[in-house]
Amino acid sequence: MDASPRLLANNASWWGRRCGIREVLIVALPLVISTASWSLTNFVDRMFLFWHSTEAMAASLPAGMLHFSLLCFPIGVASYVNTFVSQYNGAGETRRIGPIVVQGMIWGCVVAPFFFLAAIPAYYIFAATTVEPEVARLEGTYFWVLAYGGGAAVVANAMSAFFSGRQKNGVVMAVDSSSCLVNMILDYFFIFGYVSFVPDGIAGAAWATVISQWYKIALYGGLILLPANWRNFGFGDARLWDWDVMRRLMRFGSASGVQLALEVSALTFFLLLMGRLGSEAMTATNLAFSINGFAFVPLIGIGIAVTTLVGREIGAGQPEIASNATWSGFAIALVYSGVMAMIYWTLPDIFLAFHKVADAGVVAHAESVLSTTTILLRFVAFFCLLDAANVVFVSALKGAGDVKFVMIATCVISVVPVCVGAAVLFAGGGLYACWVVMTLWVFAMAATNLVRFLLGKWRGMKVIEPELVSA
Repeated sequence: MDASPRLLANNASWWGRRCGIREVLIVALPLVISTASWSLTNFVDRMFLFWHSTEAMAASLPAGMLHFSLLCFPIGVASYVNTFVSQYNGAGETRRIGPIVVQGMIWGCVVAPFFFLAAIPAYYIFAATTVEPEVARLEGTYFWVLAYGGGAAVVANAMSAFFSGRQKNGVVMAVDSSSCLVNMILDYFFIFGYVSFVPDGIAGAAWATVISQWYKIALYGGLILLPANWRNFGFGDARLWDWDVMRRLMRFGSASGVQLALEVSALTFFLLLMGRLGSEAMTATNLAFSINGFAFVPLIGIGIAVTTLVGREIGAGQPEIASNATWSGFAIALVYSGVMAMIYWTLPDIFLAFHKVADAGVVAHAESVLSTTTILLRFVAFFCLLDAANVVFVSALKGAGDVKFVMIATCVISVVPVCVGAAVLFAGGGLYACWVVMTLWVFAMAATNLVRFLLGKWRGMKVIEPELVSA
């Protein structure tokens, strides 16, 4: 029955075959543009904060990372709706899509209050890990305001999966890009105090982020409520709380969420420890991570495309073609990352030139920060290539349903850099030693996921009901 697809998968060109480079590019490009807009938003946000004050800039990364680390588990669960949608779509069971999307949205509403509960311990964490009291105070402010958008971010991820899981990525691109434009415009007016009823500085930046998250929900909600979507994908059949559907989502999505939370939490803890090196080191690290977003965040778009196509082919009973999608995605990611690595290594001033506007009397040590950041971008150049492998292969494993392994591997591997990094810091190691540890960590993750993919156990996995998978 499936001889023809297999023949196409094995004998056609890398460009034209099913799930070859051409198809992966078609699916991935809107997502790359969408995720690239996140990078642009973060870059502009932190550039404005840098112009406002280096303390605000230094505070934004650890506070933002701590907030995101708390978001990771619920977002990991909500985002895994994408795998269900893609596998149901591949199996031709489109009316089962609406109920799983609705449960993902409800999950976001359930977890929303917990972001506020985390604010109290967060203040103590910032006070204990940050040398400068003013930076610690700003971290607490940023974290508290971001809590108002935590639930919205989770719900928006579940809603976007309705479109990305069916390869309707132009919709995701339009919504995310317009949301990021709203964020950037509000950043300018809020951070520099042009709106009297909104706090300026770092609090204004946080409020801009919160409003942009709720804006996305409004757009996605309007599209989902269109009669054709409501009727054809079973939204009208969805229950307010469906134990069977929620149980299946939590079974697979929670492992994905734990994996993401562990990885980001380990990095966040590492960054918080680096706060002991002072605001200049943290500001340079913040800048380097912000600039790294131009390479890393588009890889997330490629990863979502790989997850979607692998899920679709697993749902259709075609693991060989799912393998094509993975290798095609890796080729695209490697070329893009290679180009970005060369730019980071040879032309770092392309990114740093915008921040030099703040040098004229706004911050006395701006030149020192930018000089340190230039060196850190050499590490980022290595990050690019390692991230390409890690993102693509972990996305393929998730698309097939191999989330338990991904969770366990992340748990085991992430403990090491945290312990080693803490030992390096307390032994008197400096900023560059910490970045060496982080680079080795990313290498270990990439190598582990690549080996797991090559072993091929994922080929026999699925997340939807077994009887629905096409023969």
